[in-house]
Amino acid sequence: MDSPTLPFDATPLDTARRVLRAQAAALCDVADRLDDGFRLAADLVFGCQGRVCLTGVGKSLDVAGKIAGSLNSTGTRSYLLDPTKAIHGDLGMIHPDDVILALSHSGETEELVRLLGPLRDLASALIALTANSGSTLARTSDVALVYGTVEETGPLALAPSTSTTVMIALGDALAAELSRRRAFSAEEFAKYHPAGSLGLKLARVEAMMRTGDSVRIARADLTVRHVFVDGKHLRRRTGAVMLVDESDRLVGLFTDSDLAKLFENRQDACFDRPVAEVMTRNPMTVEVGSRVGAALDLMRSRKISELPVVDALGRPAGLLDVTDLIGLPARADATSVRKSRLRESA
Repeated sequence: MDSPTLPFDATPLDTARRVLRAQAAALCDVADRLDDGFRLAADLVFGCQGRVCLTGVGKSLDVAGKIAGSLNSTGTRSYLLDPTKAIHGDLGMIHPDDVILALSHSGETEELVRLLGPLRDLASALIALTANSGSTLARTSDVALVYGTVEETGPLALAPSTSTTVMIALGDALAAELSRRRAFSAEEFAKYHPAGSLGLKLARVEAMMRTGDSVRIARADLTVRHVFVDGKHLRRRTGAVMLVDESDRLVGLFTDSDLAKLFENRQDACFDRPVAEVMTRNPMTVEVGSRVGAALDLMRSRKISELPVVDALGRPAGLLDVTDLIGLPARADATSVRKSRLRESA
């Protein structure tokens, strides 16, 4: 294994590779020496009737914030407590049902150690995340999650680096274990992540499809002219008409492109013939409750611009239009979609 210390004349790639390999090796070492402290910590958090309060000083506080975010996003309610603010009143945010998860590499950080008494009094339990099993933090806690000695990386091997990586990884492991115990579902994940491409892809198609006066539905036995001329559409229309039979089940799709082809091929007689004769029969569909990501993959693979959404009986429930999904993988805020829908209905 490469030494975590680096010569000052190392190349950029040497630096990156040595740091990454040293930290990867440290994670493997920590994984091998984990003991029952991890299970006990997971038991305490899983049984918590309140929230998990994460605290630390300096870089440990930054790591605590990341762990709190991971816990919140996977179903474990958490919050961050800054020790400096805590001694000036923020201790009031702690509830007797809360569990404290305190982070300190040394376990002797002064600002944190002087808070241990109040933390023990105010919360139901205290968990330590530290390298030092004999530290004040570890000895004061109900459970100590000890990862042991790790060497920091960099030219001086002094700045917090490997230790913070290990703390983050253990926080991720704890979040994963709690998520497993709760049988945390993709539906719940999507509920907690309404913004961003991942949340949108996990969302149900009902959140993105057009409905009501924003879609076009017509009987398949009507003429093409009737469908396109006599139909009334109060809002912006889609580029496709969903065509149904006498039982209102979807039987076909006719798009603006199909209409353009009739003009291009001078098939004027078709305008006064049933649209069923020129529609796409049995078009690709997705059912209500399908995920947006799966629908988007289908539209890409089949190179289609409109995708009907049907109910369990095969009746149109809505329509996904590619213009609503353009840029979905890079979209950062789903609320913009919701706002645009509200503007349309205003």
